[in-house]
Amino acid sequence: MLRSHIKWLIPAALAFGGFGLNVQSASAQATYDTYDFTANYKTSVQLQPFLPEQNIVRATITGESTDAPYGLTKFTSNTYGQTEPRGDNTFTRFNSDPSTFGIQGEVLGDIYYGDGPNQLFGLANDSAEINPNEGTIKGGGTITITGGTGIFQNTTGKIDFTQEDRLGPPGAPTTDGNAILKFSLKTPRAVPEPTATTALVGVGVLGAGVLLRKHRRKAASN
Repeated sequence: MLRSHIKWLIPAALAFGGFGLNVQSASAQATYDTYDFTANYKTSVQLQPFLPEQNIVRATITGESTDAPYGLTKFTSNTYGQTEPRGDNTFTRFNSDPSTFGIQGEVLGDIYYGDGPNQLFGLANDSAEINPNEGTIKGGGTITITGGTGIFQNTTGKIDFTQEDRLGPPGAPTTDGNAILKFSLKTPRAVPEPTATTALVGVGVLGAGVLLRKHRRKAASN
């Protein structure tokens, strides 16, 4: 009698033991790929009046890089900005969301891209100061990443940056700009499909059930 109990318990134990290993393996795979890197971009800033009565402007910043990895060699950033005088200088806060400044409009955004499939999308929150005496516009801030394509699908993270440009003639884009962007990104890895271990679990459980039925029939006949 004891031997018959042991016979049908062995495949069940193997099955549930294999199941435990499979769960542990899947949990280990539910991790993230991280991307931390720095890139330099040559930049240009274009400011256009949007709501002059509220000192609101529209800003378009473009950049090109020769050292950005993963094909992210270009970017275009579209934001709103609100200006205020600070002595001889002008301070401007920028944000992709117009509600930040109490106005209505579409939410703008950033895109980082190149010739390949990899892209990043983000929302800007930054500031800059225009110094007409020095002929410069200097600033920096953070881009919150909201997604992407290619290897950056479902990516989250941020880009911290500093930037300095030379002022052009009134109404013209800036010149000789340079921005340093520090990327800190996290992309979820895909959980793998069930492996052969899962199939072994099913076989083990099925075998245990068959042996259990045989054991019950023998017990009933005795």
